[in-house]
Amino acid sequence: MIYGLWLSAAGLQANEHRQAVLANNLANAETTGFKQDLAVFRQRLTESQSAPGGMELAHPVLDGLTGGTHVRPTYTDFSQGTLDKTSNPLDVAIVGRGFFAVQDGEDVRYTRDGSFHVDAQGRLVTARGHLVLDEGGAAISVPSGAKVCIGEGGRVLADDEEIGRLGVVDVSDPQRLVKLGENLFDGQFVTEEPFAGQLEVGAVEQSTVEPVTLLAQFIEAARAYQLNGQMITLQDGMLGRAVNDIARL
Repeated sequence: MIYGLWLSAAGLQANEHRQAVLANNLANAETTGFKQDLAVFRQRLTESQSAPGGMELAHPVLDGLTGGTHVRPTYTDFSQGTLDKTSNPLDVAIVGRGFFAVQDGEDVRYTRDGSFHVDAQGRLVTARGHLVLDEGGAAISVPSGAKVCIGEGGRVLADDEEIGRLGVVDVSDPQRLVKLGENLFDGQFVTEEPFAGQLEVGAVEQSTVEPVTLLAQFIEAARAYQLNGQMITLQDGMLGRAVNDIARL
């Protein structure tokens, strides 16, 4: 009976985590360049299954039972998002692998959001105000009053004169990037590699979230959570009867 309570409790935790991941995805359905996360789970094995030969005796019944569901590290889906043509001269989309390098405080971060503009200080920044870096890792400043646009290959032009080139890099293993919020990734655990993708000027990459599909998954996770809660209530009632009624016989 206690075994059943533990399994249902594990189901509650797993589906609570799944709902949190799905809710964050849904909240970013309209976020430019957002990459959705996928909740990943695994089965907990018995001691004899996970470490064969580690136990002298294997239980013929318990070893055939599952240890429940446990949460694994969240997987980020870096598949290509749909391109939205905006005709904005400062909008750029990455086609293929790669990230824009931006400055967040004193640190260099990565983003797929190529919706840029010039701030009040004449610097090229992201939609959230982070400085866009050039190939050398420096901020891109625009001369006062100049007409600025982004040309082929990420060239930043002010009155048709090149003032810099967007810093776009690839990384060795995107799954080792850490999401920080504000559509940024921390790359301290990855190695930069040369960018081999393409840049689409006058367009932005849409979020990879499909709201209808995720809403159906969210309802499924909510129902699974509710069912596990009901199972805990039922098993608790049966355990109470076993202790208070059956034990008297």
